[in-house]
Amino acid sequence: MKILAIIPSRYGSTRFPGKPLVEIAGKTMIKRVYERSASAFEHVYVATDDQRIIEEVTRFGGDVVMTSTSHKSGTDRCFEAMKIIEEREGTQYDVIVNIQGDEPFIATEQLFELVDCFKDKSTTIATLVKKFSASEDIFNPNSPKVVISKDNFALYFSRNAIPFQRIAESNKWILNFPYYKHIGLYAFTRDALTSVSNLKPSLLEMAEQLEQLRWLENGFRIKVAVTQHSSYSIDTPDDIKDLISRNVIKPSI
Repeated sequence: MKILAIIPSRYGSTRFPGKPLVEIAGKTMIKRVYERSASAFEHVYVATDDQRIIEEVTRFGGDVVMTSTSHKSGTDRCFEAMKIIEEREGTQYDVIVNIQGDEPFIATEQLFELVDCFKDKSTTIATLVKKFSASEDIFNPNSPKVVISKDNFALYFSRNAIPFQRIAESNKWILNFPYYKHIGLYAFTRDALTSVSNLKPSLLEMAEQLEQLRWLENGFRIKVAVTQHSSYSIDTPDDIKDLISRNVIKPSI
């Protein structure tokens, strides 16, 4: 199985402009993500829309491609990057892994868990989830939830706590049922990435503001692997301060 790992990286984040180039413990965020990705995969590229990110990736010796500034999602940027890379290398890849550019502490084991989903030959799209601990807030809309079938395919994603427990007090829900948070890593077969990149936004997607609902609504199945590793997404400068306070990272930023 020939795997291509792509890290979509956009400079113009609304909540944190220039986020990929912020230094975290002496390394830029994009370098940290790249190094973690390269520890799992032979073929790793950053896909960006900004020359400053290209210069940084080139500086530390990584592979990078320039993509359009008009993409609405990382998935669309991955698809364009895949086409550029395959044309450049004169080859085609079997599986394309979309690695979030704002998770500098992603565990190598998570990447292995993701691609292991393709041992099931019926898998065309894969993602990761992690069980909520009893101390975590399942009602936080910024942490999407997933319900899963017995054969580990996603049934639905929501910003609400799902399932709704009709006969239990809400503060007891997490004690009665295993709630899973979505970890925003995806992998696609080449054909699946091509197909989903040509889909129009769906009603469910627009309602929940979750791109993966577009795929479910159009009949794609999403294989799910359960990870034990925590994920630390950085969306704002305050997220870095929070990770420092929790000793995930130690130096001041």
